[in-house]
Amino acid sequence: MAWYSILPSELTHLESWAARIFFLLGLITIGPWAFLILLDATIWIYRLILWEIPWIGGRARGRQRPRAPSLNERPGGQRRAFGLRGVETDTGDSEGGNPDDSPGLKRERDQDSGKENETEPLQFRPFRGKDKYNLTMALESLNPSELIPIDKTYKNRLALRKSILDQHHDIVVAINNDQTPEEDARIRPAIGELYNFVLGTYLPARYPSMFQLNAESSLFHNLVTGATWPTTLSPTTSAIQALEILAQTVDEDFLILLPELSLNSDEQPRYVLQAYATCFPSGFNTRKKLGLRLVDIHGPVPRYQEKIERSMDKFFARIEVGKFVKRVNWSITIDTGLFAAFGGTHAVPGKTEETIELGKLNVDQTLLRCERQTLHRLPVSKALIFTIHTYVYPVRQIKDEGSGEELANAIEGLKKGNVPEMHTYKKGDVWGEALNDFLRDETTK
Repeated sequence: MAWYSILPSELTHLESWAARIFFLLGLITIGPWAFLILLDATIWIYRLILWEIPWIGGRARGRQRPRAPSLNERPGGQRRAFGLRGVETDTGDSEGGNPDDSPGLKRERDQDSGKENETEPLQFRPFRGKDKYNLTMALESLNPSELIPIDKTYKNRLALRKSILDQHHDIVVAINNDQTPEEDARIRPAIGELYNFVLGTYLPARYPSMFQLNAESSLFHNLVTGATWPTTLSPTTSAIQALEILAQTVDEDFLILLPELSLNSDEQPRYVLQAYATCFPSGFNTRKKLGLRLVDIHGPVPRYQEKIERSMDKFFARIEVGKFVKRVNWSITIDTGLFAAFGGTHAVPGKTEETIELGKLNVDQTLLRCERQTLHRLPVSKALIFTIHTYVYPVRQIKDEGSGEELANAIEGLKKGNVPEMHTYKKGDVWGEALNDFLRDETTK
């Protein structure tokens, strides 16, 4: 350094030591970040190589392609943030973050604590403003705090679910190929992850006055029903039992979908129903849908393949961890309970039903049935969880609140949209005129 030093020759060693000190400080400052970048890049390259290995790699097993490394994410794809205490914390809006860390969840938890059993059921009127029925995905973003709604019907509905589970066990809960050696090895971990998320994380955080964990967080206590369950799926607990517990703990139907195993990586992943717990199927036996792709599950739906199959497959394949979406549908049922696995909601090909004459409709047994459907991805197994919460409203209630004309218009609109066949599929040709006569008759109550 002496050749450009401004100090006397006898002091140049001071500049040398100062340069070395600043170089050391630079290493201390930049070194950890450089190390993290190198570590993430190494892990990503390793995962990429592992993903490409034929037959056993992630591509062969239908998993998503590894993403490029980032200082904002852990190698598993979960978001990370660094605090002054030297620990990683979750920001709440991260992919795979716990709902307990979500500001929205904490806010609603504080507001609703102790009031869950007093909450009125949600009132959905998806037919409003719909003079034409168009078959679309109609998805909306969902706050995680609203993923599993609970209202004052909770205890009675759980009793009904338990009764249905006892009477129709093999229809209510099932796992694809659960009786054969070929069972997909991904299914049990996905069920276990969903089970732990609902019992071990979501419910105690969202509804602390109804659900609590013990000191070790190993046991889940339902303070409403008195039931106690472990929060994790142990090796001795069957996956079917986990589905049974879920069916009896919340008033939600759960369907677990995984991408089908395929060696062709050029195709877009197609999701298959691999396990479920559904107490309130709407007009179909869920067990007959087990192991089917989305397009085959929706086979009876008129023009599904033409209108939304590709959009559905693309959306299911691309939905990210931490993203929650919802939609609401509607139908009309007559003399049909919440458990409708044997028909009654939709038309059956080849079966003709007589049109109900004007004035002959059993109004007291006619209901507007709405399904609040949600979709999200689990962070570890990457399984998609499709949930359904079913609400029913007497058509008398719809008329009394002043929405009769709107519902009548929506019923007529079933044959005016992009899929006119939906009018017949929803059995509008059977009850449509009789129901609209009631809804528009100002002399009847």
